[in-house]
Amino acid sequence: MEIFDTVGDGQGGWADAAAGELDAMIDLRRAIHREPELGLQNPRTLAKIKEALAGLPLEFREGSSTTGLIAILRGPANGRTVLLRGDMDALPLVEDTGLDFTSETSGAMHACGHDTHVAMLVGAAKLLCAARERLAGTVMFMFQPGEEGHHGARFMLDDGLIDPLPDAAFALHIMPNAPHGVFAGRAGPLLASSDVLSIIVKGAGGHASMPQDGIDPIPVACEIVSAIQTMVTRRISVFDPAVITIAKIAAGTTNNIIPETAEMLGTIRTLSPHRRAMVAAELKRLAPAIAEAHGCTAEVHIEEGFPVTICDSRAVAFGQSVVEETFGEEAWLTMDNPVMGAEDFSYVLEKVPGAMFWLGASEQGSDWRQCCGLHSNRMVLDESAMARGAALHAALAERFLNEGFG
Repeated sequence: MEIFDTVGDGQGGWADAAAGELDAMIDLRRAIHREPELGLQNPRTLAKIKEALAGLPLEFREGSSTTGLIAILRGPANGRTVLLRGDMDALPLVEDTGLDFTSETSGAMHACGHDTHVAMLVGAAKLLCAARERLAGTVMFMFQPGEEGHHGARFMLDDGLIDPLPDAAFALHIMPNAPHGVFAGRAGPLLASSDVLSIIVKGAGGHASMPQDGIDPIPVACEIVSAIQTMVTRRISVFDPAVITIAKIAAGTTNNIIPETAEMLGTIRTLSPHRRAMVAAELKRLAPAIAEAHGCTAEVHIEEGFPVTICDSRAVAFGQSVVEETFGEEAWLTMDNPVMGAEDFSYVLEKVPGAMFWLGASEQGSDWRQCCGLHSNRMVLDESAMARGAALHAALAERFLNEGFG
């Protein structure tokens, strides 16, 4: 991704400590990678996390809706609380990497780096537990299933696992097609909201040779698709944009029958709550009106997905300062633009000031632009980047507990 620049070799106390945990992080990451789990229930992954955390001075919280885990580390001082999050579920893909620790679960693969997120968070927990006596408050480690479209963060919030709410929250997301060791972030929208759009156009079936005797829903559906794109370019400001993609159109059974219905399926991405609401209202007005003009009807259904991931400006400035202090100025990049993917850490950031940062994990010395990206079944990454992730988690937590956002 072109949001990244190059990075040099930075130093710092947390970085040196994290390097000593790298082998254990790699072992944990590979064990999780071999047995990926989907959705809200990840019991094998949870068991691996608990085993890795065994013997540490942590309190555990679990809920009824998911296999999510909150591990709490209390320092000697009763000060601020900071939350660090790592997601743990996989994607429904058949792995094609050739790794010797490839997925052993049919139809599931860690293709979004969540195995590394868990390993980095466990590594950070070990580092912070070892430094417990100098922590001026409490750290909450959030191990969250169900990020891949299942609203796991929202369920953990609804279960009360994060009550009382922390004073700040941070998350890291690995990026395999970005320069090794670069952290990137931005204030404001980092990732888009993501909603599922479906439209069903109903006409009247008939013989394909006599279209005048029926009402063909297919050209009406095509007109709606074109009108949606006109709406995007003419009704929506480029300074508060939206992406609406119709990714599937299904209609008909054979060559000589006009079908009764044409169905469309797509995605809506926006970068503000205002634009999200406006797009939904416009689609529910536009599609039925076009259908009616042609003697059809159109039903519009919008299934709300994740909200916009909005990073607090103070948290981003704080994170940049910690990265530069720990690894050097060249290890940080401020992004010019958001990414139009979506992330359910957004539910946490709706309630708690904080930020998510990207961590580049391409192989050192490689052409990172040629690496497979997230959600590819051929995605691989350089596991040594996990030491930087664990170090940043620990550095963010310690400094926030001591200073707040400053």
